[in-house]
Amino acid sequence: MCSCQKALTEKRKQIKNICTETPKHWDYLNHEQQKMQPSSKTELWSVEKDTGEGMISTKLRLAHLALSIMTMGYVWQEGEGDPVKALPQNLAVPFWAVSQKLGLPPILTHADGVLANWRKRDPDGYNVNLELLFRLPGGESARGFFVVTLMVELAAVPGLKLCGVYDGDFAVVTRALEVLSQAIDRMKEALKLILCGSISGIMRIFLSGWKDNPTMADGLVYEGVQAEPLEFSGGSAAQSSLLHCFDELLGVKHEEKSGAFLTRMRDYMPPSHKRFIEDISCMPSLRDFVLKRRDESLTEAFDRCVDRLVALRSYHLNIVSRFISIPAAHAKKLCAGGSASLEEHNTVGKAPISLEERGTAGSGIMSFLKVVRDQTKSVLISSCTIEKQTFLDSSI
Repeated sequence: MCSCQKALTEKRKQIKNICTETPKHWDYLNHEQQKMQPSSKTELWSVEKDTGEGMISTKLRLAHLALSIMTMGYVWQEGEGDPVKALPQNLAVPFWAVSQKLGLPPILTHADGVLANWRKRDPDGYNVNLELLFRLPGGESARGFFVVTLMVELAAVPGLKLCGVYDGDFAVVTRALEVLSQAIDRMKEALKLILCGSISGIMRIFLSGWKDNPTMADGLVYEGVQAEPLEFSGGSAAQSSLLHCFDELLGVKHEEKSGAFLTRMRDYMPPSHKRFIEDISCMPSLRDFVLKRRDESLTEAFDRCVDRLVALRSYHLNIVSRFISIPAAHAKKLCAGGSASLEEHNTVGKAPISLEERGTAGSGIMSFLKVVRDQTKSVLISSCTIEKQTFLDSSI
C-alpha cells in the first residue's frame, strides 16, 4: 500500500471514530464553552493547567476545539473595536500544550470548526442528520455555515481515491478522473446550500486571527507561554486539505504571492493532512502522463476535472461577492450616510470593518480568489476547452 493510500485509510478511520466527549477531568471545557458570550471581558475562564497527558489524539482534537472556541470568544467578545492583547495563563497554557501535542497552532482552525466539530443525531442517518458540537455566536446562520462546509468536505471524499489509484494504467486513471469530476460537482452542489447571511456579520469576527489583521497588528500574548506576542491566521477554507490535494494532483501551480499564502495555510492543517498533500506532490505528474498518452478519452476526463474545479472556484467567488463584499459595501454606506434603521445599525455594528476586503486568514479575499481561479484554468489541455472557459462566469 502506497503512502497516499495509508493516509487516506487513516483519514477514513478518523471520520468514523470522531470524538464527541472529553475525559471526565476535562468536563469543565464543555461547561465553560456554554458561556461563549460572557458579559464582561474581565471574566476569566476557569481552565486548569492540564496538558492532557494520556489523552488519545481524537480526544486531544476535541480539547483543541473547545479551547479554540473559548479563545476566540475571549479575544473578540467586545468586537474589533476593543480586542484583548493577552490570553490569560489559565487558558493559554493548556491551549498551547494541547496544540504542541497535535502539531496545530493555538487558534481556531478549519480542522477545529469543521472537521472535528460534528456528530450525527442518529448514527445511521444521512448528512441532514448532522449537528455541531460547539457553536460560535451567530445563531442558525452560523450553524448552517459550518454544517454546509462540512458537507462540502464529505462530498469530496470519493475524489481523494484517485490519489491512491494513479499507477500509470490509463484506463484506471480515466475512470478515477471521472469519479473526481463528479465529486467536485457534488462539492459545488453542497456549497449552494449556503444561505444569505451565513457568512457576513457577527460570526466572521470570531473566525479572525491575529496575523495580517490591522485590528491586532501586534499579535496576541499567550501568558505563561511567551512574553512576546505571537501571530496566527484565523480559520479559513484555505486550510482545508481538499483543494490542495486536487491542485497537486492536477498540476495547478499558483503564482508567487497566492502560492506562498496557500503553502503557509498548510501549517494550520493536521500534520497527517499536510503529509498527504506532500505525498501527492511527490508523485509523477498526472498532467504529463495525460499529455504523453495522447488519448482522447483520458484528455477529456482530465480537462473535465479542471473544468469542474474552475467552476467550483468561480461559484465560491460569487458567494464571497454576494454575501461578503456587497453587504460590506452596503454597511459602509449606511454608516457614512446615517440613514440606516435601528435593525440595520445593529447588524452593521456587529460586522467587522477590518474584514471588508480581507478574508479571516488575512488574504485580500477577492483578488486572491480570482488569481487562484485563473491559475487553475491554465492547466487545461484541450484548446477547445480553454476557449470555452473564457466564457465561464465572465461577470466576475
